[in-house]
Amino acid sequence: MTAEGVEIDTLTLNGTTDEDIVTPWDVTSKNETGIDYDKLIKKFGSSKIDEQLLAKFEKITGQKPHHFLRRGIFFSHRDMHTILNLYEQGKPFYLYTGRGPSSDSMHLGHLIPFLFCKWLQDVFHVPLVIQLTDDEKAIWKNIKIKDAIKLAYNNAKDIIALGFMPDKTFIFSNLEHIGSNPAFYQNMIRIQRCVTYNQVKGIFGFGDSDPIGKIAFPPTQAAPAICGTFPFIFKNAKIHCLIPCAIDQDPYFRMTRDVAPRIGYPKPALLHSVFFPALQGSKTKMSASNNNTAIFLTDTAKQIKNKINKHAFSGGQATIEEHRQLGGNCEVDISYQWLRFFLEDDEKLEHLKEGYTSGKILTGELKKELIDVLQPLVAAHQEARSKLTDDIVREYMVPRDLGFLTERK
Repeated sequence: MTAEGVEIDTLTLNGTTDEDIVTPWDVTSKNETGIDYDKLIKKFGSSKIDEQLLAKFEKITGQKPHHFLRRGIFFSHRDMHTILNLYEQGKPFYLYTGRGPSSDSMHLGHLIPFLFCKWLQDVFHVPLVIQLTDDEKAIWKNIKIKDAIKLAYNNAKDIIALGFMPDKTFIFSNLEHIGSNPAFYQNMIRIQRCVTYNQVKGIFGFGDSDPIGKIAFPPTQAAPAICGTFPFIFKNAKIHCLIPCAIDQDPYFRMTRDVAPRIGYPKPALLHSVFFPALQGSKTKMSASNNNTAIFLTDTAKQIKNKINKHAFSGGQATIEEHRQLGGNCEVDISYQWLRFFLEDDEKLEHLKEGYTSGKILTGELKKELIDVLQPLVAAHQEARSKLTDDIVREYMVPRDLGFLTERK
């Protein structure tokens, strides 16, 4: 087994009942502050995004790193140095991320990799492919095929509303696209030949009673990380892929990194994000199936206000007097944690942290700050989405040349 294969065997952290569980389908922690990400880095064998990497990023791109990077929201990577070196040399790469459409509307947590991809696309001006794994949801959630495709198109509108470059972005439904793209299916087969049944069981924890569709699915998510999967974009070039994703998706791409060189392609690089916590606290990530754990992109201003005031877990004290004396805990307070994601002003965020920690700012005041950030953000998204026609969506989802060049001008 290769080095990447050895890493695969250390996938989950659920060896004992007091440890975190992190898989592509289950994320739980017994700690109030959530997942231990330093332990995840060691277990998964990735590298921490440090000040040296951020300095290199700024030097090469001329751009200040995104606040997701500065605040450790994207905290771990595989081979990001390689991507930056390629860019410095004028050599191309492409971005790949995805979404498993399981609900008509996405929630704020779903936006994190897409907001980051949008920024990366703007900085590097590179092609982006977005996979909608409606086939996965049809298998795991037992959703009818036609319904899964409908969810994919609804989610595509949420994604497009973020403002991705139409001439640099290809969005596709697995259930619709794979059958019309022989190269996609051929790469799936190449990947399938390289991964044994025992390996896929060890990586993903599949059991003997699971549908065979689950066992066959990982190569489908792996294939877009191989540039040859999209000959209409990349022609005959063999270029690197950069995948921004939440770290629970890493098992798919550790498998891909093991396989890619064996079928003649570069290993994909990755940028891993932390999990966006549920309103009720950081022990789990929010769920599209539980309306009260999340703010959805269809929520009204009133719903946003009510959800945050009623459900956002507080790091404050039991009484105002105690809070003024002892201060609040930003590490567990969901309003502050969400502001780390969506409040771009570093100085204001630090002011809120100091005020809450010292007791000068109360939980209700911190919740109001979050409400004031999220209401206009969601309203702007709803307005942008309302302007999207079916024809515009189809423009993004038609296989086409994205103006790819083998050398950057």
